[in-house]
Amino acid sequence: MTTVNIGMMDGAYFVGRNEILAWMNATLQLNLTRVEEAASGAVQCQMIDIIHPGVVPMHKVNFDAKTEYDMIQNYKVLQDVFNKLRIEKHIDVNKLVKGRPLDNLEFLQWLKRYCDSMNGGITNENYNPVERRCKGGKERNSRVSNRCPKSLQSNALDNHISADDRKDVSSKQENDCNSYNEKVLSEQIKILSEKTIDLKVTVDNIEKERDFYFAKLRSIEILCQKPELEHLPMTKTIQKILYAVDGQDSSPLPEAEEVVH
Repeated sequence: MTTVNIGMMDGAYFVGRNEILAWMNATLQLNLTRVEEAASGAVQCQMIDIIHPGVVPMHKVNFDAKTEYDMIQNYKVLQDVFNKLRIEKHIDVNKLVKGRPLDNLEFLQWLKRYCDSMNGGITNENYNPVERRCKGGKERNSRVSNRCPKSLQSNALDNHISADDRKDVSSKQENDCNSYNEKVLSEQIKILSEKTIDLKVTVDNIEKERDFYFAKLRSIEILCQKPELEHLPMTKTIQKILYAVDGQDSSPLPEAEEVVH
């Protein structure tokens, strides 16, 4: 299996949480509203199950996992699959099971990039995500309940609601103005919260890039301070460039041009 190299500055890590949630919900027929709801690792296992049919032992995946122990078991399944497929991706389980939004968003961003890179992201049209996670396919362990997990069964239940029931619910919501206004306010708060998370992710990526280049400049500075090098003309020129302040023309300095020539 060919390994897909996805660096930290890849565009995948600038995909917003809304797009990630829409992708997961549409692909797996879910109603997730927060990326941390995928912290159990079950969603990740099923995404790989779509891309690589038959590789993921879905009967071992616990979609009702709520404790860290159960979540870790799911990630063990995922790690085993990564090893089989020779996918070189570190899974920081200790961070993911804590349900922190940024950690889970970063991993899901990587997962989306990986899935999109495999066959253009095209999935099996005959794949039924609801049935697959409810029954676990033919390999489902008889000791495990065949019921759909409560946390992921909303879409399956929607299929059994009659048209009249839907109409009644809709009418009730329209007649309750106070409830409607509260819902709108809640949605606005959620949108602003999501934008804040996206900005934090962007800032975090920018800080990582800044630290990367700062480390390189610091290494050059330390090298220039070595006794056997600090008196060389080239070293003095490099130091002038490093220590140049705003307003000085430091790219390139006249001294640098002279040393080069």
